[in-house]
This record gives sequence, structure tokens and C-alpha cells, in this order.
Amino acid sequence: MLRAGTGSRGRAGLQWQLRRMLRMTSSPAAQARALPEPDLAAVMGRLSAKRMLATVRELARDDYTGRRVGTPGGRAAATWLAARLRDLGAEVDLVRFPVTSVRELYGTPTLEWSIAGRERRLEHRREFVEHLASAEMPRPRTAPLIADADGADIRGRWVLAEAGDWARACTRAEAQGAVGVLTARDTDAEGWMPKMITGPGVRTVPAIGLRTDLHRHLADSLAHTPVQVTGSMPLRQVAVEGLNVHARLPNAAQHTHGDGEHAPRVLLTAHVDGVGDDPDRRLPAAADNASGVAAVLEAARVLSTTVTTPMDLTVAFLDAEEAGAWGSAHHAPRVPPDTLVINLDGAAQLHQAASVEAGGPSHVLLATLDQAARLSGVPLRAGAMASDNRRYAAAGLAAIGIGMGMPGYQTPAETPERVEADTLMAAARLVVATVWLISRQPTA
Repeated sequence: MLRAGTGSRGRAGLQWQLRRMLRMTSSPAAQARALPEPDLAAVMGRLSAKRMLATVRELARDDYTGRRVGTPGGRAAATWLAARLRDLGAEVDLVRFPVTSVRELYGTPTLEWSIAGRERRLEHRREFVEHLASAEMPRPRTAPLIADADGADIRGRWVLAEAGDWARACTRAEAQGAVGVLTARDTDAEGWMPKMITGPGVRTVPAIGLRTDLHRHLADSLAHTPVQVTGSMPLRQVAVEGLNVHARLPNAAQHTHGDGEHAPRVLLTAHVDGVGDDPDRRLPAAADNASGVAAVLEAARVLSTTVTTPMDLTVAFLDAEEAGAWGSAHHAPRVPPDTLVINLDGAAQLHQAASVEAGGPSHVLLATLDQAARLSGVPLRAGAMASDNRRYAAAGLAAIGIGMGMPGYQTPAETPERVEADTLMAAARLVVATVWLISRQPTA
């Protein structure tokens, strides 16, 4: 378990800790080179929560339609970020790459039933949702519902799968000519069914996820009365083009010190894409991951003007993370092998501590992050971070993933108002402090 101390620290206390940390960890040559730079407290004091919140609001605007990979909104968000990085004096490249098997809802799915003459039409994403293994069914089909059981005649019927056994029900439905499968699906704490756009292989029958209590209601009803179901699933797989934003910040040219040491390489990453709007609902993707992008962009702004020692500092705003981390998979093999990667996915609601996952040869980077957390007052804990950092780690790079909460995760409730200014500041402070310490510890 990795944890840094909590509690507020005054500027004087922060400076004292920094001087003590540098005495323990930096060489005399590194300390001498660092003298002209402002102290860490002053550097972090330049961070602006107002600026970060404005970035979150911008990326969550209706115009960007949830920023799904391959959409005009996703491309527009990348273009906007490229312009902001150029404003910092960065050299910017927009890199395109292919993405396949993205699930796309091109219409609103429908689901309704009739029990003993009483009809009910259900609400998409509140009461039912597309199953990611579903085959396409563009037009509604009506048929009797039957519980999945050995020996049951399911041909031409909707099948109610047993809870947790959707794959078996789909296999039987495919083999015996059923109309489709209804399976149980949980909601989040606010009653939403989060949206995803990548998942298991597609089956040859439609599959619909039904809220758990409604699934149970249908099972109880079938025990004593017929049930008629009508459903559609306008869901297809599409191949699209992703768009990464790569930037080299000022003072990021290659340098070599007189003592033979090479300038450290640091890559800051955050994915800009979301799962995209539904046909009839906004999914603004403010927490996942406009918040992470905002914190990285603000950290880059401050670092580009305050780190004066030689450093190769780059930023990648990545596309298609929600579709299977395609953007980082495309980028990782092209990154120099001695690069230290810091990925931020979610900076919207810090509770007790930020989650940290380390991968690749990251022992030194992890120790530096821990020091930075103590200096910036951000508590850390070890935790799974299934994000772009794993692609970089798999490529043999030292990579750390950081997450600080995503309220409303991949639902219409993921709005800018739920992104906390204090959490954005904590994320940016942690990133800045980590890079600031790295700049004083050049690699040989």
C-alpha cells in the first residue's frame, strides 16, 4: 500500500521539506543546476483551478457530442487541445490511426412487455441497456417470453436468461432460433446503466440487459402468466479513425550535460475521448476524462515556463481509450525506451486518496511520485488503474496510472458541475511536483 501524508501544509513547511528531500535524493551537481529555478511551492502556486474548470466545461459542451472516437465531436476536441498546446509554444502533431469494432448505437433501443394485458414501455439506460455482445436488430420484434431452462422450446421466443448466465442463454438461442435474450444488469448508485463501447465478441442473436429488479419481476411473472416482449437493438460495429494529439513542450529538445548525463524524458498522458452521446441523451464525459485532460494541460502550462533544467517533456492526449486503449497502443511502441510515463484518468472527486498503479520498470518513478505526493499534500493508495498506462507498461516503459474519481461515470450524470476544483488542483499539483523532482534527478 502506497500512501502519502494528508493534511494542509504551509508554504514555509513545504519549502523546508523540499530542501530536506533534495539533500537526500539529489546529487550536488543536480542541486547546483537547480538553483536558478523557482521553488516548488511557487511553481504549484501558479496552477489555476479556474482555468482547469473552464477546460472541463469546454470539452463537455454539446458541440463535442461526448467525444467518441471517430466522430466529428471527437476530432473537434482533439483540434481544440492541439491549439491550446500550440499556445504554450509546443510542437504539436495530430496522428491518425485505425480503430475497429467500436459499438455504435444509431437509434434508441426499445423494450416493452405485456403481462396479463398490462403493457409497460421501459426507459433506455434507466431500466434496460444494450448488451455489448448483442447482434443488430434495427426493427422491433414481438414474441412470447420464456425462461431459459434445459428442454424448453425457445424457438421464435425471447429468452429470459438466468442471472449471470447470459453466454449460455445466447448459445442456446443461437442454436435453436430464438428471437433474442434478456439478461440481468445492475445499475450504478444513481440508477443509471453506464455506457460502454467495447466488449465481448458479438453474438448472432440480440441481447438486452434488463435492470435486476425488473429481470426478477419477469421471472416471477412467468411462473403464473404468459409474457409478451417487444424489443429492438439498433447497435452495430463500426471501423473509425482515431486522432491522437502529441506535443513536445518548450525546452524539450534533446540535451546532454557536461558530465555525460542525459536529460530525463517525461511523457504526460490523458485520454480525451468519451463513450459518446446516445441518440436521445447527452453523455458529457466531464469526469472521464475531461477532468484528467484539464489537469494535464494545466500542469503542462506551468511546467513549460518553470522547469529550466534540460528535460524532454512531452504530452499525449489520446483517443480511443474507451474503445480498447487504441491510441496508447498505437503510440507506445514509438516512445523512447527511457521515457517515464504519467497517465491521469479521472481527476473529478478525490475521496480518501488517489489510486496509483505502477507498471514496467517504474520503481524510481514510483518513489519520485511518492515524494511528490508528500510535498504536494496528495494522499496515495495502490489501486487498479485500467487505462492507457497499461499499454505503455506493456511496451516496457516505466508507467504509472493515477485516478482521482469519476462521479457519474459514463452516464448522463457525468456533468461539469460534479468535477471538484480541489481535486483538479490536487491532480495538477501531484503531476507538477513529480515532474519538478524528476527534473532534478537526470538519468545517466
